[in-house]
Amino acid sequence: MQKQSTSYPIIFFLVMFVVGTDTFLISPLLPTLIKFYGISTATSGLLVSAYALGYTLSALVAGPISDSHDRRKILLTGLLCFAGATFFCGLANTFWIMMLARLLAGISAAFIGPQVWGSIPLIVPQEKIVAAMGLAAAGLAVSQIIGIPLGSYLAIVSWRFPFFFIAFLALLLLGLCHVSLPSLNQANATPQLKFTAVYQELWYNQQARLSLLAYFIFQLGNFCSLSFIGTWFNKSFQLSVGQIGTAMILIGCGNLIGTLLNSKLVSFWGVKRTFFGGLIVYILLYTLVATSKTLFVAQILLTLIFVVGGIIFPLFMTNLQATITTARSTISSVSNAAMFLGEALGGFAGGILIANFPGFWGIGIFTALLASISYLLYALTLHFW
Repeated sequence: MQKQSTSYPIIFFLVMFVVGTDTFLISPLLPTLIKFYGISTATSGLLVSAYALGYTLSALVAGPISDSHDRRKILLTGLLCFAGATFFCGLANTFWIMMLARLLAGISAAFIGPQVWGSIPLIVPQEKIVAAMGLAAAGLAVSQIIGIPLGSYLAIVSWRFPFFFIAFLALLLLGLCHVSLPSLNQANATPQLKFTAVYQELWYNQQARLSLLAYFIFQLGNFCSLSFIGTWFNKSFQLSVGQIGTAMILIGCGNLIGTLLNSKLVSFWGVKRTFFGGLIVYILLYTLVATSKTLFVAQILLTLIFVVGGIIFPLFMTNLQATITTARSTISSVSNAAMFLGEALGGFAGGILIANFPGFWGIGIFTALLASISYLLYALTLHFW
């Protein structure tokens, strides 16, 4: 185990912020890209799916590689490729070029996020893992508060600027990680473990397998809704791209509040009560948001949903890391693959639902239904320590 340093979680926070900004950036830009490329609302979901598909396929390879090599080197390489692919997004003049660029960005990102989740249990004491996971998750939350609205504001001038800006931030972060981070492999790493052996071990771990299935189902619904909030606001409430960015600030604040409350609620209620209680509230709120007819009600409900999401997301990752301790990067990569496969399918499903159902009705009910299935799977199989 590496000697603990308080600077490492901060660096991981910044890494997740940059990756998170790029991950969610496409949502507020969809209305603009629909007009620029001359595509339908349903087809626009493919831009979400391309990034997610690239991440999903790449993550399946990234995990075993990370468990047998220095995570620091993999993180640096991933950041470099990520910066280049994101810059390429800003140059895309046709829909299919943008599809390719988003695919490459997703492939690159798959080598970044798992290094964060896989390294945290190695550099912090067990009793502080939840808090450290929460800080990393806060990077994703802040990306929605600052990154997504900033992207929306930059897009007022040109939709290309947000991609160029994120690429620049990724290069700055690459330099910071190169200077600050040590080797991020555990002392007893086993480079001789074969690719197939890693996945065989994971497959025969029933708790890990079922937890991954429940996580995938949850994220399928989550990204179905998250990817089309901007489209909903534009279609139902006639918000411009800049106004969508402003609306996302309030919603993103909810996610940050949730991540900051996470460790306190876990200390007070325990992991199980916090997790399952949060899932129940999440389901109820999405059922309500489906019926929203005013922008004010929609924003309030979505903000509360993001508060709950910020609370339970670190618990998803903590549970997955606890299911298998001999291949932390692999379980991180597979869980991220499950998440982005959910994003890919969710983007496809959301495009159909938003085009064929009034308001957010189709997406909201779909998300609540899948979260309910995820709850049942966790209730049957989950055992937190």
